[in-house]
Amino acid sequence: MAASEKRKEPSSTLLTVIIAFTANALIAAAKSVAAVLSGSASMTAEAAHSWADTGNQVFLFMAERRSRRPRDKSHPMGYGREAYVWSMFAAFGLFTAGAVVSIMHGIQQLIEPEPASDFLVAYVVLAVAFVLEGVSFVQAFRQTREAARELERSTLKQVLISSDPTLRAVFAEDAAALVGLVVAFAGVFLHQVTGSPLPDAVGSIVVGVLLAVVAVVLIDRNRRFLVGQGVTPDIERSMARRVLEHRDVARLTYLDLEFVGPRKLYVVAAVDLQGDHPEHEVAVALRRIERELEDHETVEEAVLTLATPDETALRF
Repeated sequence: MAASEKRKEPSSTLLTVIIAFTANALIAAAKSVAAVLSGSASMTAEAAHSWADTGNQVFLFMAERRSRRPRDKSHPMGYGREAYVWSMFAAFGLFTAGAVVSIMHGIQQLIEPEPASDFLVAYVVLAVAFVLEGVSFVQAFRQTREAARELERSTLKQVLISSDPTLRAVFAEDAAALVGLVVAFAGVFLHQVTGSPLPDAVGSIVVGVLLAVVAVVLIDRNRRFLVGQGVTPDIERSMARRVLEHRDVARLTYLDLEFVGPRKLYVVAAVDLQGDHPEHEVAVALRRIERELEDHETVEEAVLTLATPDETALRF
């Protein structure tokens, strides 16, 4: 968790959300027109998907803004976990407005198939949508890859374990959108070639299942952070080194870290101080170390206590 990363991420994430919202709004409108003109089940599913994504960006915007409010007396750990609440709303929206509608429409087309027409309109809209979704995905991918490099992780691993739910949601939704567009193209093309609405209806169901899987993964990740997600070993080692490098710390015997928001940690540690000082000097030294740890942008609050002589020092 480099400090440079923390200075850049909030504004970068907000830009990513704005780009995704703009792209999805334009795509949703175009897909809706194409769905009406062509009568394609896959296109209808894609329209539902894009409208769900557009609405979700509003939730993600709220997640980004509200989670950055400074802590106060009513929220001593800050408002960071609001990001997971609003991102959870977005994931549920993706599931209900995107997945359920797409699957239901596909099943309806299987039961009562309707002929489709104006396939050219569908192809044009799908191509334009692919370009716009690609632009949004590239922005999310670049930001995720940059964070992954600084933390020496793979990009996919960063998406899965990052404490930033907003960036994870945009990345996952854009990736699902690109795959969904390919599925929708296949459904429309096979409908046109075979004259059967079956492939188109199946395409709608496949898109819905894809969205359901993405939504469930996002819901689970937000749930983990809401109930108290621990940190990865690399972050634990980094924080341990930061504590041990302090001039007043001789040993570290206990360390507990918990995410209280995107890129924000609650730190509890037991340390053995250098030398043998009176009680009042020890209290001052502990508070000074806490303040210096809290000066780092990744630490929301640090609480330090004294280690007993018989406690084993942690090795990192």
